[in-house]
Amino acid sequence: MNSPVDIPYKSFIKIDRDSDLAIFMQITNQLINSIQRGYLPFGVKLPGTRSLSQILEVHRNTIVAVYDELFAQGWVESVPNKGTFIIGKNDEKLIAFNNFNKEKLKNYPKTTGFTFKKSNILDNPFEHSNCEFVFNDGSPDIRLTQIDQQSRLYSSALKRKAHKIGYYNHDGSEFFKKNLSQYLNLSRGLAISNDNLLITRSTEMSIYIVSEILLNPGDTVLIGSLSYFSVNMIFQKTGVNIVTIPIDNEGINVDEVRKICQKQKIRMLYLTPHHHYPTTVTLSAQRRLELLNLANEFGFIILEDDYDYDFHYDKSPILPLASADTNGMVIYMGSFGKSLAPGFRTGFIVAPENLMIEMRKYLGIIDRQGDILMEHVLGEMIAEGEINRYLKKSLKIYQERRDYFIQLIEDNLGNFLHFEKPSGGLAIWTEWKIPVNLMQLSKNCAQNNLFIPKTLLYQNKDLTAMRLGFGNLNFDEMEKSVEIFTKAVKAISH
Repeated sequence: MNSPVDIPYKSFIKIDRDSDLAIFMQITNQLINSIQRGYLPFGVKLPGTRSLSQILEVHRNTIVAVYDELFAQGWVESVPNKGTFIIGKNDEKLIAFNNFNKEKLKNYPKTTGFTFKKSNILDNPFEHSNCEFVFNDGSPDIRLTQIDQQSRLYSSALKRKAHKIGYYNHDGSEFFKKNLSQYLNLSRGLAISNDNLLITRSTEMSIYIVSEILLNPGDTVLIGSLSYFSVNMIFQKTGVNIVTIPIDNEGINVDEVRKICQKQKIRMLYLTPHHHYPTTVTLSAQRRLELLNLANEFGFIILEDDYDYDFHYDKSPILPLASADTNGMVIYMGSFGKSLAPGFRTGFIVAPENLMIEMRKYLGIIDRQGDILMEHVLGEMIAEGEINRYLKKSLKIYQERRDYFIQLIEDNLGNFLHFEKPSGGLAIWTEWKIPVNLMQLSKNCAQNNLFIPKTLLYQNKDLTAMRLGFGNLNFDEMEKSVEIFTKAVKAISH
């Protein structure tokens, strides 16, 4: 075996004297790393404490501490009158240190040493940009949120003793569920209890749990001809057959749903009836009743996603289908606190108790701990009426933004775009009157500091359309964004 002094310890043991980690632990960890990766084979003799301290330019007591730690962890043994040796059979050759890969020693592997399944279906569709202005999907403006007040409530909850916060189990804070169920009953016309409610992190988590329990490969799921891309991805990953249904100005075409049901077995219909995604149209009252009747007649599940119920302007919001369901055919899901700061938002699922029992099993696997403090804050905001006061205040601002944004689009792009004034939500649906390459238009806008994600672009042989969010923009930002957009449209249309 090579002499200990032949090993260039200083080349692979690097000491950071500004680190919070003690120097002896830095040396210990790097020596263990070298042993594990084969650069210090079993049986090799380590230098004496005095020699290694001189090599690494540290105090001898530091190396004594290093060897003590290596001994305590079982990496070395001390042989009287011979020295300190790495434990193991002396059957390996010492690596040629003048050729060894130092980067491989200190870096985490870039690739796995095994094969695994890869999914193109779940590729991240979201894009990010450093552009100053953004047309997004219809997201709220977090600058309007009362972050200071929410932070105070969170801090107050953090200081309370556990018994004052309330009992928590893996399907959510009971205090929050009690207040949220009452809130949904009053605002959505439901008649649910805590036992009908599951707290999730997001729409995507809700869809995933529902899909895992209720869908099997080969099942048929109906969706709108234009639908939410993240939900489509989850359905595709489940292995179901997706059939699209036409959408018009009254929502999903119910006659087409009936025709398909008469030909084949349908397991589920997914829809966003309050404001269809992405077109923003509201499902008519007559079609709502017809869908409920069809579900009862043909036995398919209605998965109702009420993603933006809180954002309505011109009239009272339409009650969900779940409020009229008497046969347990509707699963109702949505989000709460969407207009609050990102850390204070949550999702929920409403369903009959027998299904909820199974859903809790799945939630207990993927999100057992939840966030009891955040949920307690949301529960307090409901109990004290703060959420209603905040929504009332923010809705006035968003309505003003909607009206101003529509006026800007009409004045600058009325000859190019057709759109209807949405009754709610934070986005408008625009269809083009002229041929235009939307991807090229998006690239041109990005060059002038306006970002338009590809997820907002809808283009095929029959349709050229865009979903433009306005909620995140104030008046000045709207004016500058529409100015950039207008110049790009006029340039590409010539």
